[in-house]
Order: sequence, then C-alpha cells, then structure tokens
Amino acid sequence: MFAVYKRDLRAFYTTPIGYVFSGVLILVMNLCFYFLNVETSSSNVKPIFYLLLIGLAFLAPILTMRLLSEEKKMKTDQLLFTVPIRMTDIVLGKYFAALSVFVISLIGTFMIPLILAAYSVSEPWAIFGNYVAIFFAASAFIAIGLFISSLTENQLVSALVTWAVLIGLWLVDLLVANIEIVAVKTIVGWLSVFSRYTSFTYGLFDLSDIVYYISIAAVFIYLTIRMLDKKRYA
Repeated sequence: MFAVYKRDLRAFYTTPIGYVFSGVLILVMNLCFYFLNVETSSSNVKPIFYLLLIGLAFLAPILTMRLLSEEKKMKTDQLLFTVPIRMTDIVLGKYFAALSVFVISLIGTFMIPLILAAYSVSEPWAIFGNYVAIFFAASAFIAIGLFISSLTENQLVSALVTWAVLIGLWLVDLLVANIEIVAVKTIVGWLSVFSRYTSFTYGLFDLSDIVYYISIAAVFIYLTIRMLDKKRYA
C-alpha cells in the first residue's frame, strides 16, 4: 500500500493537479475569510467553512478523476492486476494519497485561526470542529470520486459524474426543507451528507456523524475494491 501511496502522492506534485487543487482551495478560503470576516469584523468562521464544503464538491473531482481512470487509459491497470499485491492495498494507497493532498492544502489555511487568535476573537472549539468536519466530508467525497474513477477510463467523464453526484447531494440537502412528508423528510435529512456537517461547525462532536462519514468512505472504498477485483479476475 505504501508504495502505491508514494507513487500517487508524487504524481500529484509532478503534474499541475496537486498545485492547482491546493492553490484554488487556499485562495477561495482566504478570499472568503477576507470578505466575510475581515471586512465585516466578524469572528464567525462557520460561513467560510460551509462555503468551503460547497466548494469541495467542485474541487474533489480534480483530485479523484485521474486516480483509476488514468490507469485504465494508459493500460497500466493491467500491471496492477498482475503484481503480487492485494487490490485493497492498491485502492487504499490511492485513496490516502488523494486525501493527503487535501490535508496538505488545508494546512495552508491555518493562518485564518492564527489571525483570529492574535486578535483574541477566536472560538477554538468551533474552529477545530469546522476543520474536523471538512476533513470527514472530504474523506467521503474523495471515496465517492475514487469509485466513479474506477468506472471509466475518461478522466473528464469521471470528473463530470463526480461533480454531478456531489452537487446533487448538496441540492437534495437544499430541498429537504420543502419536503412535506415527515417520514421522507426524516430519511432524506438523516442521509444528507451536508446537514450532518452542521453540528461540527458549532464545536459539537456527535459520534453518529463521525461514523456516518467514515461509513460513506468505507462503502465506496469497498465498492471500488470489488469493481477492480471483478476486472482482475474477469
């Protein structure tokens, strides 16, 4: 797994993908901080992180579109199928490489809580909760994108389908308020990737929310492994 992880992490930074992702994420985060906090003299970071969550739905496919699609296009997936390594290790190596790029990018935004702390206007637990929330959300989004990447050799198709799925999840969350059937509203709300993000933003850590995001990631990683195993033994 570590060999695959190192290879893919290196690939992110020997191509523009890693730099573009990090640059856009840090730029968006800091622009939001400037206009929503500096200009308004507000210490409330929740709007920044919610906008980042929405932005992540657009940015995550940049990380995941090439993970397996490129292997299929270049036919290097056949080499992966023949090496004496478990498919689980291959998938996890690729997954953690993409997640590491996200974490590295997120570290680039740490100036925000430092600035707030310097002016003694920070809410430490709320800020920490927001970072934890965006990490778990990214974990789920990247797993979804990884699975979609295993379905096609076209990187653009992989990115577009991942965008459609993640933005669709966001739109479903927006529609929850308009659902009149209580049972349906409850189920949709419980399944919502975005609504479970909210409690973290207040510094509240609900174990069920953490388990939910981990479960989403685990399910799609498992589906990716099964998809590749099916092709390996086809």
